[in-house]
Amino acid sequence: MQSYRTENPTTGEVERTFDELDLQGAMDAVARAQAAYEQWRAVDPADRAAVLSRTADLYEERSEELARAIAVEMGKPLRQGQGEVALSASIYRWYAEHGPQLLEEQQLDPQGALRSVVRREPVGVLVGIMPWNYPYYQVARFAAPNLMLGNTMLLKHAPICAASAQLMQDVLRDAGLLDGGYVNVYASNELIADVIADPRVRGVSLTGSERAGAAVAQEAGKNLTKSVLELGGSDAMLVLDSSDVGTMAKVAARARLSNCGQACNSPKRMFVADEIYDEFVDAFAAEFRNSTVGDPTDAATRVGPMSSRDARDLLDEQVQDAVDKGATVRAGGRQLDGPGAFYAPTVLTDLTPQMRAWDEELFGPVGMIYRMTDVDEALQIANSSSFGLSGSVWSDDPDKAADIAARLDVGMAYVNEHGTTMPGLPFGGVKNSGYGRELAADGMQEFANRKLIRVSANKQ
Repeated sequence: MQSYRTENPTTGEVERTFDELDLQGAMDAVARAQAAYEQWRAVDPADRAAVLSRTADLYEERSEELARAIAVEMGKPLRQGQGEVALSASIYRWYAEHGPQLLEEQQLDPQGALRSVVRREPVGVLVGIMPWNYPYYQVARFAAPNLMLGNTMLLKHAPICAASAQLMQDVLRDAGLLDGGYVNVYASNELIADVIADPRVRGVSLTGSERAGAAVAQEAGKNLTKSVLELGGSDAMLVLDSSDVGTMAKVAARARLSNCGQACNSPKRMFVADEIYDEFVDAFAAEFRNSTVGDPTDAATRVGPMSSRDARDLLDEQVQDAVDKGATVRAGGRQLDGPGAFYAPTVLTDLTPQMRAWDEELFGPVGMIYRMTDVDEALQIANSSSFGLSGSVWSDDPDKAADIAARLDVGMAYVNEHGTTMPGLPFGGVKNSGYGRELAADGMQEFANRKLIRVSANKQ
């Protein structure tokens, strides 16, 4: 079976396959990207920005086509897919508008010289290794700032997202990016290791699992190649109080079920104050039970299939392990019949450290709720996770919530919202959630040569 294929998770049918590169094809791709880099780095930043602006326009114009492609590939409901396309367009547009300014020289204290400045310059060819859960958004986070900076790239997408991967290259080409500036490659993991080892490759960015991150970091380290990793998360959501518990529960449920729960920064573990716990759980579980599960191309669908039957089976193993060890199922808790990769939206309570769900990331439509009798204890449990991507605190008193949010051991802490992502906000985590940052000004720092230029008078 070919790895790169469109296997519709709604029907279980393989609709299309794609040929993979061999070693020579991969080296040819690196050569194209290197040749393009020598030209692209010399292009005026305003002209690079114009390409990104046109890219944003094309994303918006082709929204329906792009959203439908990922509905078929990985099961994202059309409305959510269109939302992802719009977010991706906003990222390209943000860098088009702010990129030239971010590339201006930084004036330093001269410290005895005539002047000391730092310039941000590109470093060369980059490799991006991207996941299936947000096919366009994840790429935009990597591609937009680095194309603005003047780098070029090879993009290895998830094998199940082969069609949308090609669409992204087509959009950038149609927007005016020179040939080789962005090269879509259908390559195996073994072949990508050879690509990372090529001395022309100066950086690699991966969004994916801990295991994939460790493998890429090892390959990059062996070759002294800079890497950025955005890995998993098991985000905590602390609900301290609420004047409208029913609405609060609906907000939490919808956040958790977005993208069928397949988001690294989804609120996976919910700690709810004892005083409102029972009401919250009832409302949260009702929202899960009432969410329409079905074909992602149907406008009525709120929750589509999981990305694959393998992913569904792993989630089911984790849920059944929790149930076998005493967890209470408040909704769902089972696979759905049929040929696709559907899983019933599931709510678990009464979780304990003996369960896999206590430590592992549950990447699917499962919400876990903990009764919170003590905030300090809840923070201790939340921070004991090996992950540290993001977390949130909810309260009618935002100042009190902000003090508690500051104690979360994460890269992104929110008050009265969760997982907010915008082009001008840095994105990234700590601990096993990875290292480095994407988006905002930070996104143009990771793969930049921050070159010091110091000019002194000739004293001879």
